[in-house]
Amino acid sequence: MQDIAEQLLAWHASGRPFAVATVVGVTGSAPRDPGAALAVDADGEAVGSVSGGCVEGAVYELCRTALASGEPVLERFGYGDEDAFAVGLTCGGVLDVFVQPVVPGADPALDAGIALIAAGTPVALARVVAGDAGPLGATLAVTATGHHGTLSPAPPTPTTPTPLERAVVAEARAMLDAGRTGRLVLGLDGRPCDDRARGTVTLFIESYVPAPRMLVFGAIDFAAAVVRIGRFLGYHVTVCDARPVFATERRFPDADRVVVDWPHRYLDSQLDRLDGRTVVCVLTHDPRFDLPLLERALRLPLGFVGAMGSRRTHRERAAGLRAAGLTEAELARLHSPVGLDLGARTPEETAVSVAAEIVAHRRGGGCLPLSAGDGPIHHDRADGGAPGPAAHGVTGHGGAGHGGAGHGLAAGRAQLTTL
Repeated sequence: MQDIAEQLLAWHASGRPFAVATVVGVTGSAPRDPGAALAVDADGEAVGSVSGGCVEGAVYELCRTALASGEPVLERFGYGDEDAFAVGLTCGGVLDVFVQPVVPGADPALDAGIALIAAGTPVALARVVAGDAGPLGATLAVTATGHHGTLSPAPPTPTTPTPLERAVVAEARAMLDAGRTGRLVLGLDGRPCDDRARGTVTLFIESYVPAPRMLVFGAIDFAAAVVRIGRFLGYHVTVCDARPVFATERRFPDADRVVVDWPHRYLDSQLDRLDGRTVVCVLTHDPRFDLPLLERALRLPLGFVGAMGSRRTHRERAAGLRAAGLTEAELARLHSPVGLDLGARTPEETAVSVAAEIVAHRRGGGCLPLSAGDGPIHHDRADGGAPGPAAHGVTGHGGAGHGGAGHGLAAGRAQLTTL
């Protein structure tokens, strides 16, 4: 729901009921990931998408029905072999879509969750989408320090939460810490279970975290194009340069922030706001700026560090970083010259090249034309540094469309199935 959160907040603030249809499971090829959502308000206005068009009409009607009945529903959509024009996914995949009506003021957990999202406070919404425990749609809003709501028809006392609720809060908090969205299957005693077993509950957990950051160092013409495409990809983009004549808001109107400071000094000031989703693009071409900055950046657990320049510049840069004490393992994290080989020449083409490498690194793409292979089109990296399968058996997708650093993932103790 992250991509339509602003509209949902407006509806909720005005007291307008609405229904939200959320993709909670994906099998095979499908156009949207888990967490994609379509919402319909009481007047029939629709925002968002769950399939890119394949089943939007049917899901729209499900939302209208849920608004009228007040009852949530879990529906499965797939390709129909008997009738290619029936409601289904022509790409051959299967979508599980959970539809939940929302009436402002009726559910304390949803109300609290929406207020926290509006305030920019990281929160994970855990909703029951199937199973034998708790009413369908029962919700917990979990933050780093507390939670709101209950999964029980009769709320337990604050001092005696059920084992299931304790387990859900712990696992949701771990997923929030990593910025992940995914499905969680637990037994009624809170222990991880196979989703085919009886006596289980299936929850869908959505993490709402601030947008990931892109730090662009070097206020040059290429930077303006990188800023634009960074915003397009959903990053909160900052431009930093020590030269005030170049680092101006007028030259970079698409940047969320323009900072005049020495790059390494600005990076040092941001340590508490950097994580495994952060992208650093170094475009300055000046060793006075590059070397102190990269010496620090390559020792931080960032998602991506890239530097622009010729191959000769890269060799000289690498030699300077070795002289500063960086190890070969730390140097291996540097993407330089940054970008994929697209034959780019203009700033805009170069920005596409840089963005393509960032996406490929984050998602585990092979950087080949899709027509050159026959494997899955959608796939994620198999390490904890990006959305997708991580260590300890955790799988899922990045909240806000973005993955987290993956540290402290207690969620590995539960069964999180790939959606």
